[in-house]
Amino acid sequence: MTTTEIVTDPRPHYRAALDWAAGLLAGVRPEQLRDATPCPEFDVEGLLRHLVATVNKIRMIGEGGSPFTMPFQVPPAPDYPASFAEAQARMWTVWSDDALLDREVTVQWGSAPGRGALWGYVNETLVHGWDLAVATGQDAEADPDLAEAMLAVARQMIPAEGRGGDFPFAPVVEPTPDAGPTERLANWSGRRR
Repeated sequence: MTTTEIVTDPRPHYRAALDWAAGLLAGVRPEQLRDATPCPEFDVEGLLRHLVATVNKIRMIGEGGSPFTMPFQVPPAPDYPASFAEAQARMWTVWSDDALLDREVTVQWGSAPGRGALWGYVNETLVHGWDLAVATGQDAEADPDLAEAMLAVARQMIPAEGRGGDFPFAPVVEPTPDAGPTERLANWSGRRR
């Protein structure tokens, strides 16, 4: 993917990533909530709470607000799939505006056009979806074309060098020979099984 392709409309990619993640949330069993995930920051329930929060953050970003005003995780909820669906419905009312794709917005890493912010959240959703799938024994591969598209963007937007410290990505992990595109994307973000 070239830099020109990064400027494409990421909303269909984000919708597909969210749909995949929604299926994973629905597949979590109550006894798995305290299980560890490949993301060292979260157990399964923490990851569910964070995934809902990311949708709220991108909504806030689209509304012109600061993502720093939104919590890193939502409070514990009795029904995470329903919370995720509700957050998406609210978010899409904001991001249906085509003009927002080129508007400069505030993101955690500074400022970016809206489409750049959305690509960041496609990555967030796919990588954390992979974390959730691995932790709960679900299929950890999203649509291959979606994951390949995001991996191409991630390689341009998230440098392999200078990771650690304040940079929120661990060093790139060398993929195994049989790794699918979603796992390779997770590896680019520093995740391993």
